[in-house]
Amino acid sequence: MAEEPMAVDSSKVDMDSSDWPGRWNHVRKLLERSGPFAHPDFEPSPEILDFMLENCRILVVGAGGLGCEILKDLALCGFRNFDVIDMDTIDLSNLNRQFLFRLKDVGQPKANVAADFVNNRVPGCKVTPHFKKIQDYDDTFYRQFHIIICGLDSIVARRWMNSMLISMLNYEDGILDQTSIIPLIDGGTEGFKGNARVILPGMTACIECTLELYPPQITFPMCTIAHTPRLPEHCIEYVKVLLWPQEHPFGNGVPIDGDDPTHIQWIFEKSQERADHYNIGGITYRLTQGVVKHIIPAVASTNAVIAAQCCTEAFKIASSCCNPLNNYMVFNDTEGLYTYTFEAEKKENCLACSQVPQKIPLSKDATLQNLVDHLTESPALQMKAPGIMTTVNGKNKTLYMQNVEAIRKRTKENLPKKLTELGLIDGQEVIVADVTTPNSLVFLLKFQEKKNDK
Repeated sequence: MAEEPMAVDSSKVDMDSSDWPGRWNHVRKLLERSGPFAHPDFEPSPEILDFMLENCRILVVGAGGLGCEILKDLALCGFRNFDVIDMDTIDLSNLNRQFLFRLKDVGQPKANVAADFVNNRVPGCKVTPHFKKIQDYDDTFYRQFHIIICGLDSIVARRWMNSMLISMLNYEDGILDQTSIIPLIDGGTEGFKGNARVILPGMTACIECTLELYPPQITFPMCTIAHTPRLPEHCIEYVKVLLWPQEHPFGNGVPIDGDDPTHIQWIFEKSQERADHYNIGGITYRLTQGVVKHIIPAVASTNAVIAAQCCTEAFKIASSCCNPLNNYMVFNDTEGLYTYTFEAEKKENCLACSQVPQKIPLSKDATLQNLVDHLTESPALQMKAPGIMTTVNGKNKTLYMQNVEAIRKRTKENLPKKLTELGLIDGQEVIVADVTTPNSLVFLLKFQEKKNDK
């Protein structure tokens, strides 16, 4: 039997519905009949496609290399109402892989341009852009969506979004209300490697449960940068961290803007001078920009594969036509092609989803600085700028906070003090705020006796 055409026949297009005969034939084959891989609760029906086209709302976080692919895939597989949020603007270097942008768009907000492109290119799509940080919105905004897909290059942003969705869960008598769950689909790429995962907050392993899987940020010892550079990256870091604050090349107090070519050029030239002094080769403009902006290598084909997996999972969750990924897929085509799927397991004492305060083991002589170091250096915590508060003698006390300059100056004198001097005891609750989570976290101090040296 001949199939209905999928190509556009202008004489048959319904301009009001922006659909044409056969437009969704490829999708109907999955939604209007069952199959061996169908979800046990799946009931084939034309109404599923109607839900996807008219009612299902998806939020795409990030409109970069991965985000562009995700937006395109969603629009072509039956989703019409989705939002995209991104705080970044388009840079010239984005154009080789972020195909929703053109040369005329350089300097414009990624979210706005991406949404306009999809809306103009795919009939019926209603993509709403948000040129904002994810932290600019509260839970009321995120509750609008049925599914959230992350295409980010920031672990901090991933952790924040993960914590936000977990904070939105409702429990009745200790039992999770599953209607409060908003599935999170997370994709990530680096060069020829990538991963995709499905997170059902409160039910499956979350971002914090598997934080150790993310590689730590590469940092260089300050003494090496300042006195014994051996790599081109050392020279660039020297100019960025030490020379810029000393010379104020673009005015007193002007911070480095990684998207400003004049800033990158100045850092590049000064880095080249330092590299020449130490007979170090390899300084390039591209490397300078990569070090300054912490650019992760990107390959368009990897983005395409991971985005396809993320959107396939969104399709499966929205329609129940197949079981979703359980729950972590890795992809590698560095040498040949390799994929592997495994089930990441929840941690019983997960910082975000266990609802159990974590214990922090420290010696009785530990200082506040030791506590800060533990919060930032522990592979399971990896905080960025923790602010620490507690209750002493019934009064709230801020021990240290570095994000607010006035409070930082007032509390930095506490850093070398022992925790016991600050009034903290074994089993003391401390409340920690950090950019990696929208909510404050509670920890319990566990003092340990020092082992005698043998």
